[in-house]
Amino acid sequence: MALLGNLIKTGVKLGNMVVFRSRIDSEPLQRKSLAKLLAKARDTAFGQQYNFEDILAKALYRRDLSYYEAYKKLPVFDYTAMHRDWWHRVIEGEKDICWPGRVKYFALSSGTSEAASKQIPVTKAMSKAIQRTSIRQILALGQYRDLPDDLYEKGFLMLSGSTNLSRIDHRFEGDLSGISIGQIPFWFKPYYKPGEDIARTKDWETKLNEITKAAHKWDIGYIVGVPAWLQLLLERIISHYKVDNIHDIWPNLNVFAHGGVSFEPYRMGFQKLLGRPIHYIETYLASEGFLAYQTHPEARGMQLVLDNGIFFEFIPFNEKNFDPEGNVMPDPETFLLHEAEEGREYAVLISTCSGAWRYLIGDTVKIVNKPGAEIIITGRTKHFLSLCGEHLSVDNMNKAVDLVSEKLGISIPEFTVIGKRNEKGFSHHWYVATDSPADPETLKGLLDEYLKKLNDDYVVERKHALNEITVTPLPVKAFYGWMESRGKMGGQNKFARVLKNKQVEEWEEYLRAHNFPVA
Repeated sequence: MALLGNLIKTGVKLGNMVVFRSRIDSEPLQRKSLAKLLAKARDTAFGQQYNFEDILAKALYRRDLSYYEAYKKLPVFDYTAMHRDWWHRVIEGEKDICWPGRVKYFALSSGTSEAASKQIPVTKAMSKAIQRTSIRQILALGQYRDLPDDLYEKGFLMLSGSTNLSRIDHRFEGDLSGISIGQIPFWFKPYYKPGEDIARTKDWETKLNEITKAAHKWDIGYIVGVPAWLQLLLERIISHYKVDNIHDIWPNLNVFAHGGVSFEPYRMGFQKLLGRPIHYIETYLASEGFLAYQTHPEARGMQLVLDNGIFFEFIPFNEKNFDPEGNVMPDPETFLLHEAEEGREYAVLISTCSGAWRYLIGDTVKIVNKPGAEIIITGRTKHFLSLCGEHLSVDNMNKAVDLVSEKLGISIPEFTVIGKRNEKGFSHHWYVATDSPADPETLKGLLDEYLKKLNDDYVVERKHALNEITVTPLPVKAFYGWMESRGKMGGQNKFARVLKNKQVEEWEEYLRAHNFPVA
């Protein structure tokens, strides 16, 4: 294994010269990426209907942006539209629909604690693209100068969904993480933990117990996963072995690659589990593909992967392009990365080597370093609060909760907000998860104070229509119990930061049934 570690370490040093670029000319990279996608899919049913051949010719033989003007004539698809018009045929086993051949694997994803799962095609081309980007991310560790040389000989713990996928007729379904782990290259298997046997386990509680029992046998240097579930695992390991922190079990743990949600609400609680500081690397790995990752310690955001099977477009996230519920309007305004502006909020469209075309992934982002193609995730198109013009994003909420957590010295790993109309105007009802003593009025005052500092629109509406703020502290088990009751424990599942419509009724009904307070 030391030999493999040395090979990886050498690869890091060599690959580091290519992986990190402070300035990126995005348009040629994206033109080439789109051309490859169009060329591959031009003979599919989708490519024939939307005349990919003509768009491809413009991309290859003209130097202007006429290819993008032609491509923009395609409709924008959200999951519902893509499934209704095209992907249902892919799921039924038809070939050459949106991507050449038949699709064998489908990632199940709801994105939040919503009940219904989406079936996202995962082609062979996408699996290879995810592997390539994952390797690039490992190579990017060369930018972290203080990491020990032998890190690359340590174990990589990846807390994923089950690799024991559900077989339905001709296809296999499961978490993208489970699909990807089941296809890791042979040379990486000696490093991969918890190993193939435990990775097949479907029951989340059983999996956590098996990992905990085996944890003392492993020398882990690198952990990967959604913050909530990894925090639960580390707490369980520390308790099981009756140690002070996780470094008493894994002294060489140096890196945590996280994604799925903002890490800020978890930071306080996570750091209490450590014996010393480690490096945090943010990733943007969705069920639709590996979109971006942090390439160096001083990065302001995550660098978009512009040359590996994904073509990006950006829709300004405003009233012109989205209705009050976060649904995209017909013919929205769209831009390429080099046309977009730093600091402005956009919804992301992607076209991919899994047969997603002008697909609204549902995330909102801000470009924080345009020359470096770096973005941060600010929320979801349908998870925001703007009952009366307060325009409160998930990014605002995450930052406010992090500031409250730091101010009070408590961990708040989960929260959700509900917007309601009352007799005098509008109200926000916050539910925050903490196992520490917390006074609701203190939480309310601090959250309100920090949100006013973060969001000018919120300040205005708090003086007028938004007349009531309520905060209800709940034990952490209330949130995870809700997830478990809906079959959403583990993997890439996460709690919605904003609950709307039917979800509000179901959440409050759950709280009453389990004797938790309801705001």
